[in-house]
Amino acid sequence: MNNFVILPILIPLLAAVALIFMKKRLMLTRVFSAAASVLAIVISGILVQTVFTKGVQTLNLGGWKAPYGIVLAADQFASLLVLTTSVIGLLIVLYSYRSIGEKRERSFYYSGVQFLLAGVSGAFLTGDLFNMYVFFELLLIASYMLIVLGGTKIQLRESLKYIVFNIVSSALFVIGVGFLYAVTGTLNMADLSVKISESGQTGLITVIGVLFLIVFGLKGGIFPFYFWLPGSYYAPPTAIAALFGALLTKVGLYAITRVFTLIFIHDTQFTHQLMMWLAALTILFGVIGSIAYSDVMKIVIYNIITAVGIILFGIAVNTPASIQGAIYYLIHDMLIKGALFMLAGTLITLTGTASLHKMSGLIKRYPVLGWMFLISAVSLAGIPPFSGFVGKFKIAEGGFAQGEFVISILVLLSSLLVLYSVLKIFMYAFWGEEKETPNQEKRTAKGLLYPAAVFLLLSLLFGLGTEYVSPYVNQAAETLLNPEKYIEAVLKE
Repeated sequence: MNNFVILPILIPLLAAVALIFMKKRLMLTRVFSAAASVLAIVISGILVQTVFTKGVQTLNLGGWKAPYGIVLAADQFASLLVLTTSVIGLLIVLYSYRSIGEKRERSFYYSGVQFLLAGVSGAFLTGDLFNMYVFFELLLIASYMLIVLGGTKIQLRESLKYIVFNIVSSALFVIGVGFLYAVTGTLNMADLSVKISESGQTGLITVIGVLFLIVFGLKGGIFPFYFWLPGSYYAPPTAIAALFGALLTKVGLYAITRVFTLIFIHDTQFTHQLMMWLAALTILFGVIGSIAYSDVMKIVIYNIITAVGIILFGIAVNTPASIQGAIYYLIHDMLIKGALFMLAGTLITLTGTASLHKMSGLIKRYPVLGWMFLISAVSLAGIPPFSGFVGKFKIAEGGFAQGEFVISILVLLSSLLVLYSVLKIFMYAFWGEEKETPNQEKRTAKGLLYPAAVFLLLSLLFGLGTEYVSPYVNQAAETLLNPEKYIEAVLKE
């Protein structure tokens, strides 16, 4: 059964290679990509249940035992994120049928999507830092290809910035890995935890930890490293922006969570306090951006930054309630951001503009789209019984328990401002007298709305089904808070 650990990586990776040779057969590439994503969902679901019943699953590749060989390790935290990634991959593929355009589809688009999914799943499942770097590079190379696909002026301009800053973060990643190996003699994360615990977290180790926080902060979009994100996510077509918004920043947050609950855990007064204030500033600047703009897509993008700050605060507080909340909110945000990007993109496609000041009265022609936007707004803000409520409430609960009253209040207040920012779209675009824009397309939105409807349904079920989901989230949080279980599983032989 341990072989299941590699399959969520192997399936999209092999699918990506196979899709390269199907370029001329468009329908086949669509069906094959969707089928691969469905298979990945099934395998990931089995992995989640296996971890739940049998504990952390590991796989030593090449016959070399940890910490000397390459190891994959699936605890419940990684497994839940891999399952969510697989679901997002399928819905993005389905949305692409009607939105991405045949020219891009014939330019290895579906292959790029599958390569990116393989990189994301690999980053979640790897057991050592060097291979985390390798999987980061795989997903980044795929994202470079996707962000420039189509070659529009804005894509080429923003892709240059995106690539440059990711090259910088990758260079810093390699430097951090080199320093850590020089000091400890290992890169296996479980072995790093043991060796640093035995020798003590020196000042040098703490500095290396801060370097990794910068690296993953650049990739995750935390303050002050988020400045590349709004333009880069604004440039590509909606399907690609939705894929980036739902997944890429979450990989950075996962990496921060993993290393600061497993490796750099002995100087929390400095590292975790620093993370708390970076989280507060990330929330603040994300909220300011989302309420300041009247561009539909930029409002959604800045709400990504706000969510990153909320999740980072939950990780930094590092209590059972806050870690559980961070996991809940991370999964919630992956789902709801996918829905919001799709809805925003559909709105822009139908009206021919992203400016709220040029939209009005769309509820008469597109009532389903309007009410779906309202549901997504309420869910994004964390209003019960939607999925964002449990995560945000637990994060705030953990913050109050630790005496972090100011930032905890900021987390709660951000709900109101997030709700205002997205309701602004609903009020401007769907209420009032109907106003036609010069580029408005008079066509049905149904084909574009089905994947977004599935996202919203999953978000609603995630909120209403807390009783059924909580055992899995609690197990994930327990492993993060008690890394001995992860270490024992990886170094057991």
